Amino acid sequence: MKHTRWLALGIIATAVLFTLTLWFSASVISPQLREQWSLTTATETWLSAAVPGGFVIGAFVSAYFGFADRFNTRKLFAYAAFLGGLLNLLLLWVDHAGVGIAIRVATGMTLAGVYPPAVKLISQWFPKQRGLAVGILIASLTIGTAMPHVIAIFFVSLDTRLVLVATSILAIVAAMGVNYLLKDAPGAGGNAPFSLSQLKQVFHNKPVMLANYGYFGHMWELYAMWTWLPAFLTASFMFQYPDLHPEIVSLIAFLSIGLAGGGGCILGGFVADRIGISRLTIAAMAVSAFCALTIGFTFGQSMWVTVILSLLWGISIIADSAQFSVAVSKFGEKPYVGTALTFQMCVGFLVATLSINFLPVFQSFLGWEWVFAVLAIGPILGILSMLRFQLYERG
Repeated sequence: MKHTRWLALGIIATAVLFTLTLWFSASVISPQLREQWSLTTATETWLSAAVPGGFVIGAFVSAYFGFADRFNTRKLFAYAAFLGGLLNLLLLWVDHAGVGIAIRVATGMTLAGVYPPAVKLISQWFPKQRGLAVGILIASLTIGTAMPHVIAIFFVSLDTRLVLVATSILAIVAAMGVNYLLKDAPGAGGNAPFSLSQLKQVFHNKPVMLANYGYFGHMWELYAMWTWLPAFLTASFMFQYPDLHPEIVSLIAFLSIGLAGGGGCILGGFVADRIGISRLTIAAMAVSAFCALTIGFTFGQSMWVTVILSLLWGISIIADSAQFSVAVSKFGEKPYVGTALTFQMCVGFLVATLSINFLPVFQSFLGWEWVFAVLAIGPILGILSMLRFQLYERG
């Protein structure tokens, strides 16, 4: 059977969905880990930040040495997904917070070998219609990231640590699929030799750096929202309905982060191919900034207003994410596009790690009503950057 680009997209997107379930696999069972690992408030925060922190480390090393351009991109993806699944499985035998957090950091490092290479693979298979294709890819990432919230529901009456088993199996299956089912893209070319000049060329590429600045603002908001929105929903709904089943909150969190976000990615890619990257990203960041500024004021108020605003935020906060990567793959030169994408994500996830850790500090003295307004700073600055990028996009 002919290996078409749409079949390749299906394999890559499914593999990303399966592998990214590793991201929150431990966070969703933190109540059980809190007892098993004797977690304190500080170590629980570190547990939440371990994977993005590890991603930053892995992405920095990869960008510095140009792994995504030096080695076969498909093989790099497969090996990283397989190792991530094995590391996640090791948590079953951990009984100390320090060891568990270290393994989560290592898991994050492996995901730096999955996400950036996946975007590069899509850029190889889709020289055109890239906005929609990368949008579908990021939709898979979004749904996969949120999937542990749903998986946990099935194991709530058993042992919630089975979430670790399920997500590890998914990651290993993803590795096998990419290694044995996916072919290299036509004209993918050979591997580039190591040279620090690749990274220097990224810094000197003005449109690429403007897209990066927009992405950094976007990332200040994204993962902090994904990490702390479930906590906000739990606090708000339990304030109104003390007997509410936790599974309902998990389902709403999945709908807001996973399904709404996945739909937003596909819609964003479809629209971006028609109106342009800059217009789409500016519009999406304007809506997400509005949601960040207002959702806190629904705390303890109408549950339906909170849910509707959560869904709108879930759609808008991720609708633009793929397009920052598309901008880099479009304006970056082919020999260093993998390095450019990895660098973008390295700094972006460093910013995300900071906001994830700072948000509970802000919440302690701002309260739930105002804390998410801090996240609006990111998209507002991102809009300013993409307004300048628009000049390059128009040519």
